[in-house]
Amino acid sequence: MPKIFTSETQKIGELGENIAVKFLMKHNFSILDRNYTKKWGEIDIIAEKVKKLYFIEVKSVSRETLDNVFDETSAYKPEDNMHPFKLKRLSRTIQTYLLSKKVGGEREWQVDLLVVYLDLKNKKARVKVVKDIIL
Repeated sequence: MPKIFTSETQKIGELGENIAVKFLMKHNFSILDRNYTKKWGEIDIIAEKVKKLYFIEVKSVSRETLDNVFDETSAYKPEDNMHPFKLKRLSRTIQTYLLSKKVGGEREWQVDLLVVYLDLKNKKARVKVVKDIIL
């Protein structure tokens, strides 16, 4: 059963995830799963490219939420929300996924962060990729 997003923040997050999926597909990734959820955590997107698994966390922010969202010098960085507790939960969820799908230990994988900057008024988006996050 698909998730139902009700709050504005959740709707922004869903829109950002949809844009992230399109971005990944444009860059030749295959999407294997979305919103893989366990009680201890969630993986936004699980993708594959050249036989490597990618566990992707998506952080979305709208211009309406942050006036200088397209300004690289802005003090606020959505990627700063990847705090140690979040990384620990993400690690546990990834391990659960790997075990449940019987992914062998020799299979390469990495964790990436996609930050989606949304300008809803002008119907524009920009995606920033932070590769190979260390858990």
